[in-house]
Amino acid sequence: MIRWLITILQGIGIGLANVIPGVSGGTMALVFGIYERLIIVAGSVVHSGLSILKLDFSGAWDNLRRLPWMFVLPLAAGIVLAPLVGARYIPGLLESHPAESRAVFFGLILGSIAIPWLRIRKPIVTHWLLLAAGSVAAFILSGLPSVETTDPSLPFIFIAGAIAMSAMILPGISGAYLLLIMGLYTPILHALDQREIVTVLVFLAGAGTGVGVFSVFIGWLLRTVHDHTMAVLVGFMIGSLRALWPWLGPDRELLWIGGAVPTGNVLALMAAGLVVSGGILMWEIRQKKYRENGGGDQSGCDEGRNHPGGSELPQSELPHDDEGQGFGK
Repeated sequence: MIRWLITILQGIGIGLANVIPGVSGGTMALVFGIYERLIIVAGSVVHSGLSILKLDFSGAWDNLRRLPWMFVLPLAAGIVLAPLVGARYIPGLLESHPAESRAVFFGLILGSIAIPWLRIRKPIVTHWLLLAAGSVAAFILSGLPSVETTDPSLPFIFIAGAIAMSAMILPGISGAYLLLIMGLYTPILHALDQREIVTVLVFLAGAGTGVGVFSVFIGWLLRTVHDHTMAVLVGFMIGSLRALWPWLGPDRELLWIGGAVPTGNVLALMAAGLVVSGGILMWEIRQKKYRENGGGDQSGCDEGRNHPGGSELPQSELPHDDEGQGFGK
């Protein structure tokens, strides 16, 4: 029961992050230490769907049967529930307390950067270079201006859903912020709040397509060049902090601490985020030591090592050290 509750809360955290511009659901999955497991599960679901399209129902059933439903169901419930509730309350909260809202996530993500970095077995120079490249890319992307679209077409909504949800898988790349850039953030939240079925279904169809394709790609990267991939993802997390800096100007330019923003409240909320992430980091360090001593993962989320159903993955699907994978050192 406690495991279910924790997983539901993780899903709610991921779902809320997907609604807030500047925060990525993938980032929260990394913060919670379930990113790699989530990618493996998503890839398994995609393969099941492809099996159905090929009329290979036995293969689809085999994949679905092996999914860790005690993990998938509560996580999915939280992810789905959060945007439905958040669509009603989050826009007003972001409008009335934008700096304070960003401060919480700034502290949470800043204090969690070490969590995915701990997944890299032996950092080398290449990993640091990839981290820097990812940071610069996310920093530039998170500073792009937003636009407004009053009457988006259904094909545009489908494409935007695919792009946004693909970005939500990537830590540091905010799908909600990409919707802002494309001018669809407000229309999609309005459609969710008003239960505009056609718009929501078209967006979800695009989102499902984007998640399916991109999760398979990310899963392949994690299997073949795991440590290099994690280094880039950590860079994305660092660069995305630009969009969460509490002191932003009208055109999202970075400002110094102070001004009209209540500094004390903002710093206190930022510190609260750091405390939460610090607790998660301590747990992850404990888990890493436990794994290094041959104990597996006490949380049951030893992402790179086991199939979602609990059986061992083939050797070709295990994430491994990137040295000698063609990227150089």
